[in-house]
This record gives sequence, C-alpha cells and structure tokens, in this order.
Amino acid sequence: MSVVSSTVDQILTLHGAPAYALVGALVFAEAALFVGFVLPGETAVLLGGVLAERHSVSLAVVIIVAVAAAIIGDSVGYEVGRHFGTRLLRLGVFDRHRESLEKGQAALKRNGGRAVFLGRFTAFLRAVMPGLAGTAKMPYRRFLAFNAIGGAVWAIGFTVLGYLAGASYQKVQKVAGTASEIFFGVLIVAVVVVVIVRRRRAD
Repeated sequence: MSVVSSTVDQILTLHGAPAYALVGALVFAEAALFVGFVLPGETAVLLGGVLAERHSVSLAVVIIVAVAAAIIGDSVGYEVGRHFGTRLLRLGVFDRHRESLEKGQAALKRNGGRAVFLGRFTAFLRAVMPGLAGTAKMPYRRFLAFNAIGGAVWAIGFTVLGYLAGASYQKVQKVAGTASEIFFGVLIVAVVVVVIVRRRRAD
C-alpha cells in the first residue's frame, strides 16, 4: 500500500480531535516541512470535508483548523527559507524541480505578494513558495497578508468541496487539481493584462 493510500485510509477512520489534529498537521507540514512532496495538503483538506459530511467532525472546526494550519505552516516555511533557504535549495531532492523553482523565483520577482497568493493553488509551489519568499527576503508583513488571504480562500474552498463531494472525494480530487491549475493560469493572465494596461496609461 502506498504512503498516500495508507494516510487517506487513516484519516477516513478518525473522529473528533484526532481527525482535526491529523488534518492540521498535514496542512501545516506541507510548506513548513515540505511534506507536500509526499501528500498534497489539499488531499488532507478534502478528506476533512468528507469527514464533516459523514458527521465524524464539525465542518466549521475543520475549516478553522485548515485555515490556521495553512497560515502558520507557511509562516514557518518562510522563516526556514529566510534562514536556511540558500543551502536547502542546493539539496539533491530539488534537482528534478529546478525549472519549477526558477519559475517560482521569477514569479516572486515580478509579482511579489501576488505570487505568494497564486502559489497556494499549485501543489509544488504551495510547498515551496513560502520558503522562496523567505529566501528572497520579502518583508514578512507583506508575505503574511497575501499568505493569509490565499490560505483562507484555499482551505475554505477545498474543505467545502470535500464536504459536497462526500464519498466521491477521489473523483473530486482529480477535478480539483485540474481546476487549481486552470485558476492559476487565469490569474496569471489577468495580472499580466493589468500590468500592461497600467504601463500604457502611465506612458
């Protein structure tokens, strides 16, 4: 049995406090400890919504836990990047993701806080964007503002999606992944258009 399947099965058998703790821990660890490489945080949040639909947990509490864990986990990831980012990025585990890392760093230079918000909706960037922001020495207050907004939108959206999906969470997980990529692409285009329009007005 794969690590992902095993973890999914564990979450779906939980009730109450243990379920909140596991969902929160996985969402927190995704960016803080780069566990997102093993189990995307959106899977944990979706399953939290499924558990709420099964009345194993409270939907409101799952949302609060997911939002808090997302914001706090990203803040820890930011601090890790600020203090150890340069050395961590040299590790071999990132070799096959060099292109994605370079794109993430380029997005930070172009869009700053907006890149932090947008990164929340792409699995790989969700795990590394806080660290990249810390490595780039983005002011923490600016990072926190965009991180909090992105974390809240993402956590609420995917928890409710899991709740509405119920037992069909596996199908929804695939659709959610595609939807996140489409959403990310649309937002990038919108940002580019806004920048072009502003420059033309300035000229």
